[in-house]
Amino acid sequence: MNRPLPPLFAALHVDPQAAEPLYRQLYHEIRAAILSGRLSPGSRLPSTRDLARNLGIARTTVVSAFEQLLAEGYLEGRIGAGSFVARDLPDALLTAPQAEPIPVQHRYPAAVRLSRRGDILAATAVSATRSALRQRPFQVGLPDLETFPFALWARLAARHYSNPQPALLDYGDPAGYRPLRAAIAGYLAQSRGVRCTAEQVIVIAGSQQGLDLAARLLLDPGDQVWIEDPGYIGARGAFQAAGANLVPVPVDHEGLDVASGMRRAPQARMAYITPSHQFPLGVTMSLARRLDLLHWAAESEAWVIEDDYDSEYRYGGRPLAALQGLDQAGRVIYLGTFSKVLFPGLRLGYLVVPPDLAPAVRSARALSDRSGPGLEQAILADFIAEGHFGRHIRRMRALYAARQTALLAAAEALRDRLEIVSAETGMHVVGLLPEGVDDREIAARAAAAGIIANPLSTYRLAAHPPAGLLLGYAGFRAEAITEGMARLGRVL
Repeated sequence: MNRPLPPLFAALHVDPQAAEPLYRQLYHEIRAAILSGRLSPGSRLPSTRDLARNLGIARTTVVSAFEQLLAEGYLEGRIGAGSFVARDLPDALLTAPQAEPIPVQHRYPAAVRLSRRGDILAATAVSATRSALRQRPFQVGLPDLETFPFALWARLAARHYSNPQPALLDYGDPAGYRPLRAAIAGYLAQSRGVRCTAEQVIVIAGSQQGLDLAARLLLDPGDQVWIEDPGYIGARGAFQAAGANLVPVPVDHEGLDVASGMRRAPQARMAYITPSHQFPLGVTMSLARRLDLLHWAAESEAWVIEDDYDSEYRYGGRPLAALQGLDQAGRVIYLGTFSKVLFPGLRLGYLVVPPDLAPAVRSARALSDRSGPGLEQAILADFIAEGHFGRHIRRMRALYAARQTALLAAAEALRDRLEIVSAETGMHVVGLLPEGVDDREIAARAAAAGIIANPLSTYRLAAHPPAGLLLGYAGFRAEAITEGMARLGRVL
């Protein structure tokens, strides 16, 4: 006997003939009802069995949709009671005096006279790893390079190099090769919930160029920028080089503390965030914080740079939908890179910008370096369109999950000296050190022992964090990880 559903749920519709999976259709329908207010906070949802029976679909389909909504914070489960709409209320807007700008240290030789912007550029790092020691455990951000399908890539390359299209040998479109932009738009819509067309995609030479373009195009000297604290050094450098005043905003278990940002700099021009997998701490930004941030950006006419650098690698469920897909005011610029999913030397990434901003970004890209390499873009477009990209990500997700497991197992022997913070996403973990230990000193000793363990304090601007180390595992075999942990144990 069918139990009648509330009118809102009885009106839900899924189409078995549509290309989009049924669970994804149901997820979108329920999410839209939550965001529009038709489902209010605290509302109880029907049981998965009742909803499946009334919609005429498998219960596992409904369970998959509910699990995705739970993972992203739209729903909360109560043992023995069912699933409810999460009680997420935006914090009230608060005002406070403007934060003091972060001073720039001048390290360039005094004999060389640079411009003021040149001084900043010369003194600003883009990475925490300054030494020549590379491709050693536990380098952060390095994908596996041994199992990349180079033979397949070579066949695709031969297809274009043996009989190249004349257009690919000329100056290309500053926005990028059109088929690649279309392939990126299709991939992001399916896998990340990004809403865009090919016209909104700008192909760039990696995420660092995207940050530089956004900073130079949207910031004036003296503009305030919210920056996650701790956060990505490359983003910090791009905004400093543009003359912006950095406003460090703390990060907790829910991601960027939006209320703190509004207290410190309510009129900031921009906010930079890594919401799907915060760098370096690894937390996921809660739905409440995401909605607060979008509300602030819309009210303040501020820009949000969403850096989605490695969210493909989520080991506990499906990848979370992007913040850009929630944006109704056109204030989010979505930034992605192929450096983490393919190989860093490819030097290809992308920006997804609001439609009205696309012509300006295209012009700025042309002024920066005219256009990207056409043949490499064509190879990558085929790699994505023919399904090789999706298969590669699936293989790497399984491989990296196994390598994280190997790291966690090896770290057990060090648990009295190193507390690993669990992470269901990404290519690195954070290991916390005992109170009073200097993580920079430990990192220097680790480098002398032939391993890379970036100190957590390097990524801080204002607050004093617990001492810790960043440990990348994606690019290293299990035996190298185990041996590296043994070396680190001796250092500790």
